[in-house]
Amino acid sequence: MGDYVWLDLKTGREFEVPIGAVVKLCDSGQIQVLDDEGNEHWISPQNATNIKPMHPTSIHGVEDMIRLGDLNEAGILRNLLIRYREKLIYVSVTQGRAKYSKSNRSPHALNVLYVTCMYVACMFVSHKRESRDVLCDFPYTLIIDAFGNAKTIRNDNSSRFGKYIDIHFNKRGAIEGAKIEQYLLEKSRVCRQAYDERNYHIFYCMLKGMTADEKKKLGLGKATDYTYLTIGKCTVCDGRDDLKEYSNIQSAMKVLMFTEKENWEISKLLAAILHMGNLRYEARTYDNLDACEVVRCPHLTTAATLLEVECKDLMNCLTSRTLITRGETVSTPLSMEQALDVRDAFVKVKHSQLCINFANENLQQFFVRHVFKLEQEEYNLENINWLHIEFTDNQGALDMIAIKPMNIISLIDEESKFPKGTDATMLNKLNFQHKLNTNYIPPKNNYETQFGIQHFAGVVYYETRGFLEKNRDTLYGDIIQLVHSSKNKFIKQIFQADVAMGAETRKRSPTLSSQFKRSLELLMRTLSVCQPFFVRCIKPNEYKKPMLFDRELCVRQLRYSGMMETIRIRRAGYPIRYTFVEFVDRYRVLMPGVKPAYKQEDLRGTCQRIAEAVLGKDDDWQMGKTKIFLKDHHDMLLEIERDKAITDKVILIQKVVRGFKDRSNFLRMRKSAVLIQKTWRGYLCRKSYGAMRAGFSRLQALVRSRKLCASYHVARQRITGFQGRCRGFLVRRAFRHRLWAVITIQAYTRGMIARRLYKRLKGEYRRRLEAEKMRLAEETKLRNQMSAKRAKAEAERKHQERLAQLAKEDAEREKKEKEEARKKKELVEQMEKARLEPVNDSDMVDKMFGFLGTTNSLPGQEGQAPAGFEDLEHAHHELVEEDLDEALPLPEDDEEEDLSEYKFAKYAATYFQGTTTHTYVRRPLKQPLLFHEDEGDQLAALAVWITVLRFMGDLPEPKYHTAISDGSEKIPVMTKIYETLGKKTHKRELQALQGEAETTPSESLKKNSVRHKLVSLTLKKKSKITEEVTKRLNDGEYGLHGNSMLEDRPTSNLEKLHFIIGNGILRPTLRGQTLHTTAYW
Repeated sequence: MGDYVWLDLKTGREFEVPIGAVVKLCDSGQIQVLDDEGNEHWISPQNATNIKPMHPTSIHGVEDMIRLGDLNEAGILRNLLIRYREKLIYVSVTQGRAKYSKSNRSPHALNVLYVTCMYVACMFVSHKRESRDVLCDFPYTLIIDAFGNAKTIRNDNSSRFGKYIDIHFNKRGAIEGAKIEQYLLEKSRVCRQAYDERNYHIFYCMLKGMTADEKKKLGLGKATDYTYLTIGKCTVCDGRDDLKEYSNIQSAMKVLMFTEKENWEISKLLAAILHMGNLRYEARTYDNLDACEVVRCPHLTTAATLLEVECKDLMNCLTSRTLITRGETVSTPLSMEQALDVRDAFVKVKHSQLCINFANENLQQFFVRHVFKLEQEEYNLENINWLHIEFTDNQGALDMIAIKPMNIISLIDEESKFPKGTDATMLNKLNFQHKLNTNYIPPKNNYETQFGIQHFAGVVYYETRGFLEKNRDTLYGDIIQLVHSSKNKFIKQIFQADVAMGAETRKRSPTLSSQFKRSLELLMRTLSVCQPFFVRCIKPNEYKKPMLFDRELCVRQLRYSGMMETIRIRRAGYPIRYTFVEFVDRYRVLMPGVKPAYKQEDLRGTCQRIAEAVLGKDDDWQMGKTKIFLKDHHDMLLEIERDKAITDKVILIQKVVRGFKDRSNFLRMRKSAVLIQKTWRGYLCRKSYGAMRAGFSRLQALVRSRKLCASYHVARQRITGFQGRCRGFLVRRAFRHRLWAVITIQAYTRGMIARRLYKRLKGEYRRRLEAEKMRLAEETKLRNQMSAKRAKAEAERKHQERLAQLAKEDAEREKKEKEEARKKKELVEQMEKARLEPVNDSDMVDKMFGFLGTTNSLPGQEGQAPAGFEDLEHAHHELVEEDLDEALPLPEDDEEEDLSEYKFAKYAATYFQGTTTHTYVRRPLKQPLLFHEDEGDQLAALAVWITVLRFMGDLPEPKYHTAISDGSEKIPVMTKIYETLGKKTHKRELQALQGEAETTPSESLKKNSVRHKLVSLTLKKKSKITEEVTKRLNDGEYGLHGNSMLEDRPTSNLEKLHFIIGNGILRPTLRGQTLHTTAYW
């Protein structure tokens, strides 16, 4: 249980190979196994031959498939499966000429970056693109992907053209540039696509990423509106953001220095292609000839506009052909099918699938030649004992297609040049020349129009209908003439080669196959001078899904790519090869006494002696005519022994050098030690002498200190007694003086109290005496009116009332005196408390200028006036506002003017700007009072004026301010003013303010009327707002917006004072303005 085995299911399918499995149960007579796909199988003892043990190297997989013990298709396939599931997509077959296999790095395309050439051989372009992106990452790749890649049924980002990348490195080994050449672009995709496939990415990105204005200029809409983009019934690609891709493409074009004009010209051409694809034709018959007409539609007009040609010329070009016969020009109509071909020919150039397969055959032969042919040829030339390995050679198919005389491509080219050549005559010639070739499959009967070719990857059938027309690859003269008449230089540049060729003769136009053959020959010539490294890519499934492994598909790819033979030849071959000179110079250190190679005569014998001494005679290494051939482990063993030998020699040299160095160091250290000992002994003696001297000095000091201490204690005792007596005397004298002062104060206080009491009693006595006199007088007076008893009682009653009134007055007076005493005491306490508290500048300013009211108060709503200015509240006169726009009266010519009575009004008329007078106005100024050259000073002057109005309460604070604090209110006012000194944007702000102030009367009347309506709507109900506030709401706020020096929030009086004074300090030219503003105030 738990063993890994190979399970052969023997289904009989062509691409079925044994699958790996693990044994789960084997005690019940049958064997239960679980294969790599998770399926359970029960194997009876009769079928035990279907199970074979698995080599340990195939259980967990290896990075280098040369190390596989099960060197067969099943072992290779399971190794790929294990790596795929572990998301380690790279494996290597490193034994060979690839020196990077000695490194400890895992297999990756980056490991061979330094080599001259790397050939990516695969059927699926996503792998090519992945390898390309690994090698170089430039903005250019974004552009070629957009214009050359499309969604296919097998790949969402399939590259529809071949490319050769020449990467340039600097001296430090970093990539500094690359040159990319394109081969065989699939231009037919522009006009038609298979089901569930898209056109090139650029069309969809353009329609998604362009703005509405740009699309309107080009007459574009959605992708579903265009025939060329909906033939495959697919306009979106999952996982691809066309909008984001278009932004990346535009950024890449800017990096590559495409101008805005060039980008727009490209967009115009792409839009023209889409519009031409929407053209519709109607069949017609003229003089028994098939003809057609283009249906009038906006697409035709838009395409002509974008191509910058006449609409009529474009229509004629698409529906007729001009022929030149014996110097005469003849125009013939085109049938509907021919017209569609002409339209498609204008937006693309057709080509054949045969060219693509021809390129794949050449690349496969390049691989076969380097991996199999050159390898075994070198063994034969060097007389190496070698068992020849059979492999699939596609040279026969390549000879039939393009190399031997009367090959397929030459016959197609020949028939294309004949005026009367047709697809049928071409097929007959191919059948006649190649019907006996095993790689050629002729049609089964005379009615079939297909022929087949046995390629290395299988049989491919080619449809011959339209073959010659595709191969000619020609643009009709009408199209060339139309391009020549275009005013668009960009389109002329694209068709420059065709226009130049058309000007000479169309007979010189090369066919598509000849063009591609020439291009392919250049590519193969370039690859042949490089040292190639091959990357074989295996597609895991056909559904573009992750972690899905199709075994039969992978086996088919492995067989067609020749991977089995490749691993066998790499495993059996000799990857390490040295010339005799190189081997002797490198490994002569392994045998003492061997001279350098240039002093040797028998280099072969020397190499053999070294190899036998280190590797042994019976090991699998061989001597050739000029080289010695080794396995990987031989090279590793030689390197290890060489490192040991060099290490021994290095150790010997180090031992001698270190001995000499240590002896020299010992003699130097001994000399230094003797010097240190001598110096140290002298230092110890001097130190001992110093210690003894310091001891005696301390002893002397101790004796002297004891004597001084005794005398000090005696003197201190005497002085302490003297101080006690003196202090007692002083205290007693001070006590007597204070006692006398207290007695004196008490005497005076008691006298004052007694006198006050005496005065009060005396006053009471006087009042009582007067009251008694009044009682007697009233009693005497009443006796004349009534009896004596009644008169006495009435006088006594009034007398008692007067006494009660006097008592009440005395009590009130006493209460008043106590209240005054209490208030005086509280006032003293408050003054003492205020004296101890810190001074708050803001409170001080508010206290001084509190009579101005709150910061939001309006004129007429100020607070209580300070003491001494109450009369101004009763004699308040409203200032008369004057219209600043009125012209100033000319000063009267008075020759007898008295300069001592010079008025501020005359000064204002002389120096103030514009129509500003000396009269104080309660609104912002349109311009500063005085002229300032600097725009910042002008803005500051206007801001100071507005701040003064707010400070005086003539202008309200800002109505709205953000509740979110940004921290600016904590910045000192002086700092804010200082930051505005160096700004350069004051001119723009000043112009904006003046622009608002210079609005026409009609505009301001219109604004005021609208504002009046809005205010009237909100003030229909009775309001308690004063007429002054209502007037301000109707007139609107004065133009305070736009001045960056003003705060957009309510500020305190202290901040206003700091702002006014700070501008006067930091802006010297503003001091006069500040003084005049104060004079206005």
